[in-house]
Amino acid sequence: MTISLSSRIAACKNQVSADLDGESVILNLDSGTYYGLNESGAAIWQLLQEPRRVSEIRDTLLAEYDVDAERCEQEVIALLQAMAEAGLVEVQDEAAD
Repeated sequence: MTISLSSRIAACKNQVSADLDGESVILNLDSGTYYGLNESGAAIWQLLQEPRRVSEIRDTLLAEYDVDAERCEQEVIALLQAMAEAGLVEVQDEAAD
């Protein structure tokens, strides 16, 4: 599935996570695989604890970090795509509300 700014994303239920000094570690309970996220990735993960549109996540990060809007958007979508492929998040397209 392709992720766009209007996609709605939420953390899957089949994982557990913990905050470690501003970073996050996530365990996918289905695969037994651990994933680590840096500070900005951890901020995104925290936002995903409730379903959110990708545009909301991007806007929140732009308000918190000094980053170019286009680069932020590209990196957020790339991270969310990787999380979806790892089974950590659920993705709904723009038609789902």
